[in-house]
Amino acid sequence: MWKKILAFTIPLTICLILILTSVFAGCGGKADKDKIVVGMSRSLSGPIAIIDDSAFRPVYETWVAEVNAEGGIYVEEYGKKLPIELKIYDDKSDPATMAQLTEKLILEDKVDFIWGGGGTSFIYAQAPIANRYNYVLITMEGGASSLKELLPGMPYVFVTLSFSDWYEMPVLADMLASKGCKSAYIMYIADLHGVEYNGVAGVELGKKGIQILGAKAVPPDIKDLSPVIKEAKASGADAFLCFAYPDQVFPAVGTSIELDYNPKVWLGGPGINFGFFHTAFGPMVEGVMGWASWNRKSSPALNELADKLYTGKPEDSNDWWGHAFYWAGLDMWRAAIETAGSLDNTKIRDILATQHLQTVLGETWFENGLMNRETHPGEVGQWINGIYEVVGPFDKATAEWVYPKPPWPK
Repeated sequence: MWKKILAFTIPLTICLILILTSVFAGCGGKADKDKIVVGMSRSLSGPIAIIDDSAFRPVYETWVAEVNAEGGIYVEEYGKKLPIELKIYDDKSDPATMAQLTEKLILEDKVDFIWGGGGTSFIYAQAPIANRYNYVLITMEGGASSLKELLPGMPYVFVTLSFSDWYEMPVLADMLASKGCKSAYIMYIADLHGVEYNGVAGVELGKKGIQILGAKAVPPDIKDLSPVIKEAKASGADAFLCFAYPDQVFPAVGTSIELDYNPKVWLGGPGINFGFFHTAFGPMVEGVMGWASWNRKSSPALNELADKLYTGKPEDSNDWWGHAFYWAGLDMWRAAIETAGSLDNTKIRDILATQHLQTVLGETWFENGLMNRETHPGEVGQWINGIYEVVGPFDKATAEWVYPKPPWPK
């Protein structure tokens, strides 16, 4: 009799134990999750690898290491902290490859989340994919006014970085007008980045009565910029605006020095904002302008961020435009997960779209998929005494704008 009872009750007891273990593991959480897997397609090689190395990569490597050192992100539905594991593929600086790898990460690897590719063209290709599969995409490098127009139809996409009309060119136009600048010459790379900046410049400068005396498109692989610089110099424009990448911006600076082209404003980017611009040109950077968002003087929290990212590292690792935005984007992603208590992309999307969250920038939020411009610590930068300062808008400046640009040092 007892043998029959035991034969029945022992398996039943084991089943109950297994059920209770599953239910109560992690205080009511799910028992089968031990990490958050984030997938990325990044330009680890190819012509824009220099952007990857200096822009988002130092941020995500530092940020993830810091979070994992704390045990990970607490997720209520699992009742525990989950560390982050990165799964990264090299797209070799090709947007089409990046698009294919993004789908692979979602459909084959079944990662929990994806983080953005590097650059405006990459975001433009990746955003519709993420939205189609209901994956939250917080973008890092790059931003586009044409993408901005599409964001209402892509509710899973959130753009962190400032860009042409959000809100750089309007601020620059105000700055130029305040000094009586009358004219500009524009050189731009013949891709989405350059075309959009050129177009927005035409609108915003036109509003201030600033005449564009020339606008020259250049291919990515241009070797000799002397004809462009000579034409810009001959135009007599007050401002020279170079909307391109480091491979075009750096030769444009070098050629301007060689030809002693020294307008009242010399602005370029991306590229001017990186520490490797200073290490490449030394004292010749004085007065050169570019896009910016922050420096150590912007806030105590941003000074601490600079310590985390740059202390003990070569100056080449500095990025005074994007790094603060990228870090804030990751802060928002973490806060949304913790608020939702879930890894469900839809729940996290809803929080990102509607709530103000605390980040390295302070109270931060997205407005129609864009990081609200009120949260931007700055828009325009300038090298002053060897430091890349925020000079615009004036109410967020860390130093007074030097206008006109001083002569190239001899």
